[in-house]
Amino acid sequence: MSIISYLAYPTKGKRAELIEALEAISTCEIVPSKNHELIIVVSETNTKEEEEAFKNQVNQLESLDLLSMVSGFDTNGNELKGE
Repeated sequence: MSIISYLAYPTKGKRAELIEALEAISTCEIVPSKNHELIIVVSETNTKEEEEAFKNQVNQLESLDLLSMVSGFDTNGNELKGE
C-alpha cells in the first residue's frame, strides 16, 4: 500500500470546485488550507496501478492548476520517489 501526500493548487476562482471534485475520489482525503488557496491531498492506494489511476483522474480535473507530490511511503516504510 502506498500513502502519498500532495499539494493541489486550484485554477484561479475554482477552489470550491476542486475541493468538491477531490472529495468525490474515494482513494484520497483532503485538508483545505485556511489561509491559502492550496489543498493538501493524501492518497492511499493498494497498487501502483491504482496510484497511477488516481493521478490520472486528478490531473484531468479542469479546476486543478498544479498537483505537487510532497512525500510518499509504501507500507514497508520505503520512501517513494517522485516521477
